[in-house]
Amino acid sequence: MKKPELLAPAGSFEKAKIAFLYGADAIYAGTSSLSLRTRADMENDDLYKTIEYAHKLGKKVYTTINIFAWDDRYEEIKEQARMLNKLKVDGIIVADGGVVEIIKNEAPDVDIHISTQANIVSYHSSNFWYKNGAKRVILARELSKNQIKEIIKNKPKDLETEMFVHGAICFGYSGRCFLSDFLSGRSANLGDCAQSCRWAYNVYVEETNKPGNLMPVEHDDKGTYIFSSKDLCLIKEIPEIIEMGVDSLKIEGRLKTEYYLATIINTYRSAIDDYIANPDKFDYTKYMNELEKVKTRGLTTFYFNSRDNKDFQEYEGKQYNPNFEFGGIVKEYEQEKTVIEIRNRLKIGDELEVIIPGKVETYKFKIEKLWDIDTDEPIQFVNPGKAEQKVKINIPIKVEENYILRRKK
Repeated sequence: MKKPELLAPAGSFEKAKIAFLYGADAIYAGTSSLSLRTRADMENDDLYKTIEYAHKLGKKVYTTINIFAWDDRYEEIKEQARMLNKLKVDGIIVADGGVVEIIKNEAPDVDIHISTQANIVSYHSSNFWYKNGAKRVILARELSKNQIKEIIKNKPKDLETEMFVHGAICFGYSGRCFLSDFLSGRSANLGDCAQSCRWAYNVYVEETNKPGNLMPVEHDDKGTYIFSSKDLCLIKEIPEIIEMGVDSLKIEGRLKTEYYLATIINTYRSAIDDYIANPDKFDYTKYMNELEKVKTRGLTTFYFNSRDNKDFQEYEGKQYNPNFEFGGIVKEYEQEKTVIEIRNRLKIGDELEVIIPGKVETYKFKIEKLWDIDTDEPIQFVNPGKAEQKVKINIPIKVEENYILRRKK
């Protein structure tokens, strides 16, 4: 069996380090203004550091210039392409045919990956992009497994395939949506989506022959989340996806927290490695139990198993995880007093879990001692306050920088 690449999101240099620590083979990151996540904190200096760091680890970085560009953006695109070529980025993710031509001319040493935004739903489309310079196609999330198999069977042998296995699903077709621009003047196709599909809507119908007499469509006090989708989760389908021969498995979430990234990446890393090592003993339930600890919406397989699946709408809106939350990030390990950067309130007696790279099983312990970061005096609790709020804590096992701690509520 061919082991697929595990591709993770990184909205910043710090998040890229955590992604690699928890098992990503490659990360994808946006440029500062030309990707579909322009609010992700990845300026050019961060991008340079990320590429340098990844290559030292023998890992890869792909960058996105996947907006649908208006003519006034092309000079900036040319400049960005030349910079990425110089930095030796491993691939540029592109959706717009005009931008593809710019990359071919201005970044000739860089592989071209065709974005899911380009709606790759057939091997005919895959072959078209291959003839126009693509090294990889990122398949539309709307495809079923049978459709993916057909594409892999009929594509050129050296054309790579990539597919999403986990993360948010857009209401639009392969992410192409004009709703945000229409409602808020923020274009999703230029990287500034307002996530209008996650809003609550009050919907009314007008009674026949009674103009102006509006009757509300059934909803609760939160409104009606008629556009919001559940999150994609294909952890159970990992064996079949590997057997299909997909080259790269992609996780969505450049705007997600370090805690989310560590949990999701580590879980999929463990699932892939475990199946490759011993296919007969693959048990998806232990991976699903771990994913449940970090989900904020319901989970769905979308159309992967069946085009007839209708179980992917999140009618109740965003659901925060009631049982677990982000505890903190290890910054400096010492046997007695480990320095962590906190993300939520911590107190003596709290139960924490250490998310250990390469293991789906976490290490659980209770906080017995806390020390003030400045005075080194014992304290009973610590609240998030200033940016990068730190505290000293006793952790019974040896940990390393950037290990993530989960707090049980």
